[in-house]
Amino acid sequence: MEIQSLIKNMPFSQAVDMASLIDYQEGRVVSRTLAQRLDLSMTLFAFDKGEGISSHSAAGDALVYIIDGTAEITIGEEKIKASAGEVVVMPANIPHALDAIERFKMFLVVVKPQIR
Repeated sequence: MEIQSLIKNMPFSQAVDMASLIDYQEGRVVSRTLAQRLDLSMTLFAFDKGEGISSHSAAGDALVYIIDGTAEITIGEEKIKASAGEVVVMPANIPHALDAIERFKMFLVVVKPQIR
């Protein structure tokens, strides 16, 4: 039986500058999926200034690590300003949104409960 790797779209067995794995594009939000399963997803995003993701909720807890720039993250009614090197956890089933105060890159990890 062949074992398939969970992580895709990045090199293995070497140190990699995560910010270099995704580039900004004018007027766009760019994403690069690194892992996708029912219970886990890992995605890199690059947001141009003024771009964002509208309010939505997810079935899993989401951890956002800001790699570069500054974002405004809304969780429920609370607004959080997060900059490079900072982490924000967005709880499952609570509406959240992200907006680029300036260009920013983020690493998003979503962990969902396993259905048994």
